[in-house]
Amino acid sequence: MVLAFPTSCTDGSDSVGESQIDTSVPILNDLDIWLRSEFVAPYNIEMLYKWDINDTDVDRFLHPPLESSVRPVAEALQKAWIEPYTLVGGADFIKKIAPRQFTLVGSFNYNPNSPTITLGVAEAGAKITLFNIDFLDFTDINSIKQPLKTVQHEYAHILNQNIPFDVAYGQINPADYTAQWFNRSNAEARELGYITAYGSSQEGEDFVEMVSEMLTNSKEDFDAIVESISNEESKTFIRQKEAMVVDYYKTNFDIDLYELQVIIDAATQELVN
Repeated sequence: MVLAFPTSCTDGSDSVGESQIDTSVPILNDLDIWLRSEFVAPYNIEMLYKWDINDTDVDRFLHPPLESSVRPVAEALQKAWIEPYTLVGGADFIKKIAPRQFTLVGSFNYNPNSPTITLGVAEAGAKITLFNIDFLDFTDINSIKQPLKTVQHEYAHILNQNIPFDVAYGQINPADYTAQWFNRSNAEARELGYITAYGSSQEGEDFVEMVSEMLTNSKEDFDAIVESISNEESKTFIRQKEAMVVDYYKTNFDIDLYELQVIIDAATQELVN
């Protein structure tokens, strides 16, 4: 019987090659220290603004944000997303359920072969990328609401990944969902029973668009949007969806969505310079 033993070639020394892991201490500026103190330490959320091309879609023309753009956006997320959910959902709510990384991009993300731009993307509930932050105007509340609406939209997706919403939601008015949603205006979509054009793309987007519209408008402004719909049946559809969204938050997370709405609206108003 022939026995075979594994062998290896060495130079006869006991030396070990240099580690490929970067263990050098990073050089932190004041912004880095603040981000670590306000996001990493309390919530384990990393804010990336200095990134290489592999952090984003290599097929798009994107660039990192100006340093001066980062803190205003981070403070907006802190005051109009983290703090309201903490007040209503409890001190550990964001700590337990949250994206663990934000990538901030200075430029717009134009979609090829489509008259649309992507404002944000979420990846597996762990990462959210926000685009065009160099172009936000903090003297204009509608400009401030743009990244907040994106985060409320993507965060609702993350909550749905933890606890799915009732499938009956998608049966309220399924006939007019379409992949060509971008050919509709928001007003046209509302006359069909969807709160936004993007919400008319599919039931999952419909649900989170309801959440994001409610949480980036006061109750009075949201009600005004719904009451502006001339089609009474479509208005009823949206009110049914609103009730299901409110029930989802209360039943699964013990969160009063209307209370959260009031707190977020007040916080957003305070962000205007």
